[in-house]
Amino acid sequence: QVQLIESGGGLVQTGGSLRLSCAASGRTFIMYYMGWFRQAPGKERELVAAISTGHTEYYTDSAKGRFSISRDNAKNTVYLQMNSLKPEDTAVYYCAAKLGSEAYNSEDYGYWGQGTQVTVSS
Repeated sequence: QVQLIESGGGLVQTGGSLRLSCAASGRTFIMYYMGWFRQAPGKERELVAAISTGHTEYYTDSAKGRFSISRDNAKNTVYLQMNSLKPEDTAVYYCAAKLGSEAYNSEDYGYWGQGTQVTVSS
Protein backbone atom coordinates (compact mmCIF):
# COMPACT_ATOMS: atom_id res chain seq x y z
CA GLN A 1 0.00 0.00 0.00
CA VAL A 2 1.17 3.54 -0.70
CA GLN A 3 0.07 6.95 0.54
CA LEU A 4 0.49 10.00 -1.67
CA ILE A 5 0.80 13.64 -0.67
CA GLU A 6 0.86 16.37 -3.32
CA SER A 7 2.28 19.85 -2.95
CA GLY A 8 3.27 22.80 -5.10
CA GLY A 9 -0.04 24.07 -6.39
CA GLY A 10 -1.00 27.70 -6.34
CA LEU A 11 -2.00 30.77 -8.31
CA VAL A 12 0.05 31.77 -11.32
CA GLN A 13 -0.40 34.09 -14.28
CA THR A 14 -0.74 32.91 -17.86
CA GLY A 15 2.66 31.86 -19.17
CA GLY A 16 4.00 31.11 -15.71
CA SER A 17 5.35 27.89 -14.27
CA LEU A 18 4.66 25.61 -11.34
CA ARG A 19 6.29 22.44 -10.11
CA LEU A 20 4.09 19.88 -8.42
CA SER A 21 5.54 17.23 -6.13
CA CYS A 22 4.04 13.97 -4.94
CA ALA A 23 5.68 12.24 -2.01
CA ALA A 24 4.90 8.56 -1.57
CA SER A 25 5.17 6.48 1.56
CA GLY A 26 6.39 2.92 1.64
CA ARG A 27 9.40 1.02 0.44
CA THR A 28 7.98 -0.21 -2.84
CA PHE A 29 7.61 3.10 -4.67
CA ILE A 30 9.83 1.82 -7.44
CA MET A 31 7.20 -0.81 -8.30
CA TYR A 32 4.48 1.75 -9.05
CA TYR A 33 3.44 3.35 -12.31
CA MET A 34 2.76 6.98 -11.44
CA GLY A 35 0.34 9.41 -13.02
CA TRP A 36 -0.73 13.02 -12.70
CA PHE A 37 -4.41 13.64 -13.32
CA ARG A 38 -6.43 16.82 -13.19
CA GLN A 39 -10.07 17.67 -12.75
CA ALA A 40 -11.63 21.01 -13.58
CA PRO A 41 -15.08 22.01 -12.28
CA GLY A 42 -17.80 20.24 -14.20
CA LYS A 43 -15.35 18.08 -16.12
CA GLU A 44 -14.15 14.52 -15.85
CA ARG A 45 -10.82 13.65 -14.32
CA GLU A 46 -8.20 13.33 -17.04
CA LEU A 47 -4.68 12.02 -17.24
CA VAL A 48 -2.07 14.67 -17.88
CA ALA A 49 1.18 12.73 -17.70
CA ALA A 50 2.51 9.44 -16.43
CA ILE A 51 5.82 7.73 -15.85
CA SER A 52 6.85 4.11 -15.61
CA THR A 53 9.19 2.49 -13.14
CA GLY A 54 11.80 2.66 -15.88
CA HIS A 55 11.20 6.40 -16.42
CA THR A 56 9.30 6.04 -19.68
CA GLU A 57 7.13 9.13 -19.95
CA TYR A 58 3.63 9.61 -21.34
CA TYR A 59 1.84 12.89 -22.04
CA THR A 60 -1.54 13.82 -23.30
CA ASP A 61 -1.60 16.16 -26.29
CA SER A 62 -2.43 19.17 -24.13
CA ALA A 63 0.68 18.58 -21.99
CA LYS A 64 3.21 17.80 -24.70
CA GLY A 65 5.92 20.43 -24.99
CA ARG A 66 4.81 22.26 -21.86
CA PHE A 67 4.80 19.72 -19.01
CA SER A 68 7.52 17.37 -17.86
CA ILE A 69 7.08 14.44 -15.52
CA SER A 70 9.94 12.88 -13.60
CA ARG A 71 10.50 10.62 -10.64
CA ASP A 72 13.20 10.22 -8.04
CA ASN A 73 12.96 6.67 -6.74
CA ALA A 74 15.52 7.36 -4.00
CA LYS A 75 13.23 10.08 -2.62
CA ASN A 76 9.94 8.28 -3.33
CA THR A 77 8.78 11.37 -5.19
CA VAL A 78 7.27 12.14 -8.58
CA TYR A 79 7.25 15.64 -10.05
CA LEU A 80 5.27 17.53 -12.65
CA GLN A 81 6.99 20.60 -14.05
CA MET A 82 4.41 22.78 -15.77
CA ASN A 83 5.53 25.61 -18.03
CA SER A 84 3.67 28.05 -20.28
CA LEU A 85 0.56 27.62 -18.20
CA LYS A 86 -2.80 28.58 -19.64
CA PRO A 87 -6.13 29.39 -17.96
CA GLU A 88 -7.47 26.07 -19.25
CA ASP A 89 -4.88 24.30 -17.10
CA THR A 90 -6.79 25.45 -14.04
CA ALA A 91 -7.87 22.37 -12.09
CA VAL A 92 -7.23 20.24 -9.05
CA TYR A 93 -4.22 18.09 -9.81
CA TYR A 94 -4.00 14.60 -8.38
CA CYS A 95 -1.12 12.21 -8.06
CA ALA A 96 -2.02 8.56 -8.55
CA ALA A 97 -0.25 5.22 -8.39
CA LYS A 98 -0.78 1.69 -9.61
CA LEU A 99 1.30 -1.42 -9.49
CA GLY A 100 2.77 -2.77 -12.64
CA SER A 101 2.36 -1.67 -16.21
CA GLU A 102 1.14 1.54 -17.77
CA ALA A 103 -2.46 2.72 -17.57
CA TYR A 104 -4.25 5.76 -18.86
CA ASN A 105 -7.67 5.57 -17.20
CA SER A 106 -8.34 6.78 -13.69
CA GLU A 107 -10.21 3.55 -12.93
CA ASP A 108 -6.95 1.62 -13.22
CA TYR A 109 -5.22 3.52 -10.43
CA GLY A 110 -5.67 2.26 -6.91
CA TYR A 111 -4.00 4.99 -4.89
CA TRP A 112 -4.67 8.70 -4.94
CA GLY A 113 -3.45 11.83 -3.24
CA GLN A 114 -5.74 14.49 -1.85
CA GLY A 115 -5.14 16.88 -4.74
CA THR A 116 -3.59 20.30 -5.07
CA GLN A 117 -5.27 23.31 -6.68
CA VAL A 118 -3.66 24.99 -9.67
CA THR A 119 -5.18 28.27 -10.80
CA VAL A 120 -3.94 30.13 -13.86
CA SER A 121 -5.16 33.69 -14.19
CA SER A 122 -5.55 35.39 -17.55
